Amino acid sequence: MRPVFRDNKKNMTTSLTFQPKLFSALKHYNRQQLMTDLLAGVIVGIVALPLAIAFGIASGVTPEKGIITAIVAGLIISVFGGSKVQIGGPTGAFIIIIYGIIQQYGFEGLSIATLMAGVFLIMFGVLHLGTIIKYIPYPIVVGFTSGIALTIFTTQIKDLLGLSMAIVPSDFIEKWIAYFGAFDTVERWSALVGIASVVIIALWPKLTNLSPLASHLSLLRKLPGSLIAIVLMTIVAALLRQYAGVTTIETIGDRFSISATLPGAAMPDLTWDTIKGLVSPAITIAILGAIESLLSATVADGVIGDRHNSNTELIAQGLANLASPIFGGIPATGAIARTMTNINNGGRTPVAGIVHAAVLLLIFLFLMPLAQYIPMACLAGVLVIVAYNMSGWRSLLSIMKNPKSDVIVLWVTFLLTVIFDLTIAIEVGLLCACLLFMRRMAETTDVKVISQEINPEEEDSDFQLGNLEHLSIPEGVEVYEINGPYFFGAGNRFEEIMGALRHQRQMPRVRIIRMRKVPFVDSTGIHNLTNLCLMSQAEGIQIVLSGVNPTVQAVLHKAGFDTMLGEENICSHINIALERARQLL
Repeated sequence: MRPVFRDNKKNMTTSLTFQPKLFSALKHYNRQQLMTDLLAGVIVGIVALPLAIAFGIASGVTPEKGIITAIVAGLIISVFGGSKVQIGGPTGAFIIIIYGIIQQYGFEGLSIATLMAGVFLIMFGVLHLGTIIKYIPYPIVVGFTSGIALTIFTTQIKDLLGLSMAIVPSDFIEKWIAYFGAFDTVERWSALVGIASVVIIALWPKLTNLSPLASHLSLLRKLPGSLIAIVLMTIVAALLRQYAGVTTIETIGDRFSISATLPGAAMPDLTWDTIKGLVSPAITIAILGAIESLLSATVADGVIGDRHNSNTELIAQGLANLASPIFGGIPATGAIARTMTNINNGGRTPVAGIVHAAVLLLIFLFLMPLAQYIPMACLAGVLVIVAYNMSGWRSLLSIMKNPKSDVIVLWVTFLLTVIFDLTIAIEVGLLCACLLFMRRMAETTDVKVISQEINPEEEDSDFQLGNLEHLSIPEGVEVYEINGPYFFGAGNRFEEIMGALRHQRQMPRVRIIRMRKVPFVDSTGIHNLTNLCLMSQAEGIQIVLSGVNPTVQAVLHKAGFDTMLGEENICSHINIALERARQLL
């Protein structure tokens, strides 16, 4: 398809058809950039390995499904995506919702929900909703991200400390009650491995920057602390088992049967009843994937000085989530940590993302059996650091200084995410944000009554030049001025003001409604204005509209105001409206 550009200065967006960045990046590709992308891709692939395994296990599936997701989805997102440097794969944000879907519908239900989410994401891109999704309120994003982080941390306590628990409750509060009841069963070797993993990951960047080691560890500095922790703790656990007889450190192989063979493509069994039941979680996966991928792409744009195509990116995310479950994978999206790793190591085209997927494929085919020796406590330590990085506690504290409405949305979303689930949190959070936004919009519209004269010093360029004396309002005429959008909130307030004044003063013969500062009017505003005109006519009062802009006038014309009031009573300026009022008197 050829790109179609539409110049729209109002929303400052460029409407594009499907245009992957890979094709434009290859036009001026050279050997130097290829070598840089190869190095970045290899490093990102190594970084993605422990995360893919950890995210897969934490989501309630086998570790190889996490890697398969990173391979399949990562490849598709890089080939068809709208960002030059986006790296796709499984992420921590999906852990909770994936786990919940599997518990209720099984893995096949998750596959169906992921397919549906892929369709929704493609629809978002085709309908050019990429820019709209960016306007989801920031407190909602911080609220559910922080809630997910706390939930991920909570789910890792058992493996981190090696607690002996037959069943871990799914409810957040019940889970912590069960933990406190089982703290006397802490397995000291597993706890040491888990805590040591957290310390290594947290301190690794500082250790590699210490002088004089820094100049000799340039390669090690590029390796992630999570990989270093996994390698070291796996060796430690193996040595303890071999020479100290420590067999209490649970490994991946103790819990899962590792397979290094790629699964064949298979479609899940689609039934209408299952599809209906999975609409809500599928929409949640789609919205969450859209938010995270576009947020990652936006952050990447700021670093590399580029501009991603949000609609193409959404279509690519949709294609990735269509392909991933067919090959046994889970939901995927753009991963900001891996994307930044790509950028920091020189990746500047989608080729780096393709190489990252190839590296993961080679590791999967030839080294996957070694994953069975990784301690579960070490993976729990990796996810504890992931949860800390996701928590965004600094952002959470900064929002606490914002208006109360933002704080309310933040905490409602956070608590619902933690106590209930992400689907409810996003739905209620968006509802609260919409209601508070509508309230704010209503408060921006002011309705005032001008009783005696109009002061030219309070007028803007709309006031007639050369006529700078005060405009007197004839007796028997009332002037109401609406400043702001005339929609349901303002309309109701206007009716309240009219009702209060009706009992305080003598009934006028003419009411002038100034609408020079009304940019738009909605159906509720039209309904209220219609009622006002009909009530005034019943009381023998003539309505005159003043300063109606062409956009609003077109809406009023369709609503039949020309017939109801008469064209001569819809005036372009207050001088004309006052003169018309004198004629009516």
